[in-house]
Amino acid sequence: MRSDASDWLRLCLVPGVPGASQRALLKAFGSPGAALGASPAAVAAVAGRDVALALAAGPAPALLAATLAWLESPGHHLLALGDTEYPRSLLEIPDPPTILHAMGDTALLERPAIAIVGSRNASRQGAIDAHEFALALSRLGYTIASGLAVGIDAAAHRGGLAGPSSTVAVVGTGLDRVYPAAHRELARMIASRGVLVSEFALGTPPLAANFPRRNRIISGLTRGVLVVEAAVASGSLTTARLALEQGRDVFAIPGSIHSPLSKGCHWLIKQGAKLVESADDLHAEIQGAAAPLPAAPCPAEFPAGEEPLLETLGHSPASLDALALRTGDSASTLAAELTRLELAGRVERLPGGLYRQLAVP
Repeated sequence: MRSDASDWLRLCLVPGVPGASQRALLKAFGSPGAALGASPAAVAAVAGRDVALALAAGPAPALLAATLAWLESPGHHLLALGDTEYPRSLLEIPDPPTILHAMGDTALLERPAIAIVGSRNASRQGAIDAHEFALALSRLGYTIASGLAVGIDAAAHRGGLAGPSSTVAVVGTGLDRVYPAAHRELARMIASRGVLVSEFALGTPPLAANFPRRNRIISGLTRGVLVVEAAVASGSLTTARLALEQGRDVFAIPGSIHSPLSKGCHWLIKQGAKLVESADDLHAEIQGAAAPLPAAPCPAEFPAGEEPLLETLGHSPASLDALALRTGDSASTLAAELTRLELAGRVERLPGGLYRQLAVP
């Protein structure tokens, strides 16, 4: 454990001392120890009387002791502004966290990274796309950053873990908690083979306000943000907005005009986000090189008698009634065929009685 951990924690775990005040004190006094040793009047002259009083009171003793004990465990780290291990990319954002708690391989925080974010209520196809993009980007040398949420985030983390460049999870709780609880095993895998980071103190619960705040770190750690599926009003679009403010690229995967989860991606594309259909598209944009001209698309091929319903369905959602009109088959026959294809992982059932073909990874 670092020798100055107690000083950093006594500066940063105090309620009522925001990040801007912490940075102002560090700039004025040079180190957390010097700021803590300054007179209340000197602190007040830099950060105000309320901050001076808060620092004089100090953090909760139990929290300070628990955090110092946590840092004694192997693989647990405290990264602070000014450290050589502190992610340089975060120094470029307007409100960098003064300290970061980390579990795992902190060297990943200095490698080229892409954030992949999207809906918690992801469709099956969206989850497949997130996983496949993450895996392909990991193979291209990008660490995958996301927020450990259900849906797109979880699929992206698993794709990153399946590749050589691993994954970074930026969470909205203390690192002694896992939210959602169903991701305990995923969090354990990330701590073992990737890295978990949080600016929040140990014991911090999953408060709603924490998640939009952590999004600036997700985008700040990366060269660009890929939105896979998102409604128009969503946290993923907040991350995309923060990425633009930070000078990062924003990418979006287009989807069906009938899907609510495509609306956010389509809105981003209209606002100037780069439409991507493959990891190579994204890589070419990041590298600043022109993407090679694509080969002419080939029509879907179906051997004689194999899955003609998929050809009829196409790639836009359709209802049972619409498919009956197209094929002339009865609703009961089509329902049986669609159920078989759903079980085989070739179609998914959407809200409103619609069916959509799944891309085969």
